[in-house]
Amino acid sequence: MKNLEPIIELTNLVVERDALILRGIDWRVERGQHWAILGANGSGKTSMLRALTGYLPPTRGSIRVLGETFGRADWRALRTRIGMVSASIDALMPDGETALAAVISGKFAMIGYWGEVAARDRKAAAAILRRVEAHALADRPWQYLSQGERQRVLIGRALMAAPKLLILDEPCAGLDPVAREHFLQFVERMARRRGAPTMVLVTHHVEEIIPAFTHVIVLRAGRVLAAGARARVLTSRTLSAAFGAAVRLRRRAGRYALAVPRTASRVM
Repeated sequence: MKNLEPIIELTNLVVERDALILRGIDWRVERGQHWAILGANGSGKTSMLRALTGYLPPTRGSIRVLGETFGRADWRALRTRIGMVSASIDALMPDGETALAAVISGKFAMIGYWGEVAARDRKAAAAILRRVEAHALADRPWQYLSQGERQRVLIGRALMAAPKLLILDEPCAGLDPVAREHFLQFVERMARRRGAPTMVLVTHHVEEIIPAFTHVIVLRAGRVLAAGARARVLTSRTLSAAFGAAVRLRRRAGRYALAVPRTASRVM
């Protein structure tokens, strides 16, 4: 019987601290889907990500990830099954650590792995560097990698633990336009490969939602504004509401761009 267990399932998720952060979030990610989380700064993207990874416990509602329910499972162990690529990990990587060592460290969820490296782990890491199209960087220290190269190596690091879920948290931040496009083309190729993990891209740039991302959830002020198949959710009307201004969405060859007219007024 086919396993229909969703990768992610949030049900009426509410997170409240000094203020209401997330307001009744419902979201379900099925196997075979790749999602983008889109919204303006302060829309709740980071909070939802922190809730998913167990760093922001819910006030009400439920969180299920990879078949585990928050509050009933060890989320520290679950994190080893989730690949994460974010600026916070990049900032912690030792300058002298090679790309190969960085990938190996992903198996142990450690920064700056210092233990003895087994031959099988070294071989597996080298294979993953080829998979992420960064094999030539194996012996290059972290401080000499470009931002785009670092992002590929961080994806390799995440893949070392064979995750079922890969979260890309604003992976294009700091990339110039050419490097960003090269990186997105790489992500597209990776997503199309057999056995690729479910991917979740967190962004506030619609231009980064490549065809590989089949579904989009749009947030505004801690609420779900729209969620579902990419073509249905990405509309000028929805994005005008998401970003609080009259904007026009353009689509060409499966890619999107957002135009902000000079006369666009901010919607409060």
